[in-house]
Amino acid sequence: MGKTKYIFVAGGVISGVGKGIAAASLGKILESRGLEVTAMKIDPYVNVDAGTMNPTEHGEVFVLDDGTECDQDMGNYERFLDRNLSRANYLTTGSIYLEVIQKERHMEYKGKCVEVVPQVPFAIIEKIDEAAKKAKADVIIVEIGGTVGEYQNILFLEAVRMLKFKKPDDVMLVLVSLLPTLEAGGTEIKSKPTQYAVRTLNAAGLQPDIIIGRARIPLDDKRKQTIALNCSLDIKDIISAPNVESLYEIPLNFERGNLSERILEKLKVKPEQRDLAEWRSMVDRVQAARKTVKIGIVGKYFGSGNFVLTDSYLSVLEAIKHAAAINDAKANIEWIDSEEFEKNPAAGGPASLKNLSKLNGIIVPGGFGSRGIEGKIAAIEYARENKIPFLGLCYGLQLATIEFARHVCKMDKANTTEIDPKTPYPVVYIMPEQEKLLEGKNYGGTMRLGAYPCKLVPGTKAAEAYNKKDISERHRHRYEINNEYRKRLEDKGLVISGTSPNNKLVEIIELRDHPFFVATQFHPELKSRPLDPHPLFVEFIKAAINNK
Repeated sequence: MGKTKYIFVAGGVISGVGKGIAAASLGKILESRGLEVTAMKIDPYVNVDAGTMNPTEHGEVFVLDDGTECDQDMGNYERFLDRNLSRANYLTTGSIYLEVIQKERHMEYKGKCVEVVPQVPFAIIEKIDEAAKKAKADVIIVEIGGTVGEYQNILFLEAVRMLKFKKPDDVMLVLVSLLPTLEAGGTEIKSKPTQYAVRTLNAAGLQPDIIIGRARIPLDDKRKQTIALNCSLDIKDIISAPNVESLYEIPLNFERGNLSERILEKLKVKPEQRDLAEWRSMVDRVQAARKTVKIGIVGKYFGSGNFVLTDSYLSVLEAIKHAAAINDAKANIEWIDSEEFEKNPAAGGPASLKNLSKLNGIIVPGGFGSRGIEGKIAAIEYARENKIPFLGLCYGLQLATIEFARHVCKMDKANTTEIDPKTPYPVVYIMPEQEKLLEGKNYGGTMRLGAYPCKLVPGTKAAEAYNKKDISERHRHRYEINNEYRKRLEDKGLVISGTSPNNKLVEIIELRDHPFFVATQFHPELKSRPLDPHPLFVEFIKAAINNK
């Protein structure tokens, strides 16, 4: 196409309004018009990456093939665009400041006075161009975290202003803004908060080219006209984004508003004919599903009280949806706090393990630390003994191994050295090379991170699911299965169905005499896509349907 085009996506009024899904959907509809698209997330945190952030505060940490720990929106980009992104596609305030300071220390500014403006915005633009060049993208979509008006966002907005001034025909700004509905006044949508968000952008020297109006219900023409008039836009530039049952409907909704045509017109790009047929077929299949399957997620990152922070397990949730859809089913998720099993495990109580029998399948996802792990182990034991389909992810594999060691191999008090350094049976232990890194309390980047190869054992459930001998999956953990106990575990029936190519690291375990009992050291949910569901989740859901 020639010159790269830039689309920046900013948020107005409140955070969590759906900028990431909007950015991913923009990428999908532009991709459907024949353009090469990549996406980038800019987070306003001073954290260098997302690796040290608490999932109950920030949501899940998504991991890329190259080991980058990043924001969950990167997962949305990968799922919608069906491509792997890299470190080049993620930027934080911390990482950009670190780079500017390191350049200054290395005399790359040749002794000049280094100031926040313009050096930091210049560095941001440089990173955006690097990501676009690496992807050979016609269009790069850049989501700016947070909301307009927040102090920490101003340098990113300044970078947009500088780039738009330099390349006026190649840069667009999309504002995703909440339009609240006051229930006491009926269903009238209020546009004043969005108008205020636009005024805030104007104060930063920017004017949105498109406004995506997030509301509970579709925007009527009157509301569009009001927003257009007060925000200096054509009514065609006001796009309705009402709540939907499935987030995968959003690209189709955008196209009903003729959004891709409007964007390409503004960027002076000659479009190809739309092709969202495969995506539309997937959405139709999701909507047409009549079977239901009840899946329990046994975890601890749920927030507090009756509040369930599903963002802590976002990729797991989406992988379940993908797998359910391909099996012509819908998944009903039950969130189970593992700590409750530790407080009140008695039969008949509200936290009775027997209540797990009502589930068609159980997942124990990843995590860290000691809180709630005995409850998870109890849930795993129940799933194993009662033949309930089970899928363990990362920590889920480690805890499944501990459960098997304790109750089948009779290794009383078997544990991970993460929880009990003095356990008599350290069936899970820290990798020696990681132990040295932790001596300095430098926790950032001290794990096995990113994509690693795995060889599968023929004839196992894992090999049958993947239908191949060699795979590559993404990791995020410090601890491994201790090879000293492998033979003892295998002699009692634990099947090690996937290992590292040199056979030194256990990657997958399973049981033969069970409908589906599989656990992985890696995170298969990170590679599941709506058009290409992950095979392990597909087989798990299939087993769960058969368990009804």
